[in-house]
Amino acid sequence: MAAAAFPSSSSSPPAQQRPDNTAFTQQRLPAWQPLLSAGTVLPLFFCLGVAFVALGLGLHFSSATIRELELDYTGLGDSSCARCANLSLQALHPPCTCELRFSLAEAFPAPVCLYYQLSNYYQNNRRYSVSRDDQQLSGLSWALRDPAEECKPYRLNATHTPIAPCGSVANSLFNDTFDLFYVFSNGTKGLVPMDKRGISWWTDTNIKFHNPEPVNDSLALAFEGTTKPPNWPVPVYELGSGNNTGFVNEDFIVWMRTAALPTFRKLYSRIRLANFTMGLPRGNYSLHITYNYPVLSFYGSKKVIFSTLSWMGGKNPFLGITFLVFGSICILTGFVMLAVHIKYQHLNEMD
Repeated sequence: MAAAAFPSSSSSPPAQQRPDNTAFTQQRLPAWQPLLSAGTVLPLFFCLGVAFVALGLGLHFSSATIRELELDYTGLGDSSCARCANLSLQALHPPCTCELRFSLAEAFPAPVCLYYQLSNYYQNNRRYSVSRDDQQLSGLSWALRDPAEECKPYRLNATHTPIAPCGSVANSLFNDTFDLFYVFSNGTKGLVPMDKRGISWWTDTNIKFHNPEPVNDSLALAFEGTTKPPNWPVPVYELGSGNNTGFVNEDFIVWMRTAALPTFRKLYSRIRLANFTMGLPRGNYSLHITYNYPVLSFYGSKKVIFSTLSWMGGKNPFLGITFLVFGSICILTGFVMLAVHIKYQHLNEMD
């Protein structure tokens, strides 16, 4: 029986099937292949370690110079906001205001930022964070009348009118307000003006968020055929004033950038106007709070935070500590590798 004929393994493919004879296809491109040795690796570890330690020290000391004052106004116990906290648990409650008095032992140099902080609030919940319509928020007219399905259950109201802005994130908009007063020695109070311009990211204000085109110079007519979110007291076109209303209201934009952690702070305003261009002088202050936002139902808490700034931004000790730890690890690893190299160097010389 004749053996079957198989093609020889040494046979080459036809010329038309061969790759081009170029440096790229034939893998002849020049390449740098570093030879790792103690003379190159050890200096690299020590240089990286020193650089990270130096940067970590700079970040740590810069963060330590930032002054902060935290005021809890959740309303637990016998605090001045306890009555408002209990009222906020009711579905329909009258407006409630409370007052926090505090003193600054030293001046806070400008710009002073006023933040509000919420805890035990999970904006990173997936169902919550996707409950929005970015096309609607970008001002597309058809998206106003046909919100995305992800906005349910805040997509349409009971009469099937589309909600603008739709979704759980917009419906849960933070709506406490703050008014700060400086208390003079004679007991009178002077209002500290708050600058609410530029508190949101530039990309959000100028790229992601836009109002629909006004109809007859009226923003209200542009939102005709839509309704407000259930928890809002006013429609979106009455949110703010002037160029800071509707979808481009900066308080609304700041809230719509969801937080990654259950305890988070968001910028409310800056203090750098009128007689307070140099910041907050030492002395006594009174903070008037319009208490609207309920947090006791989910065992949360609320704070206001006054903070100065540095070249690195707000207070963040974790960043400096991270650089210090990483730099120390690099230096320690370098010393360990140096000791190993010295111990076994004679073996390399024998080879």
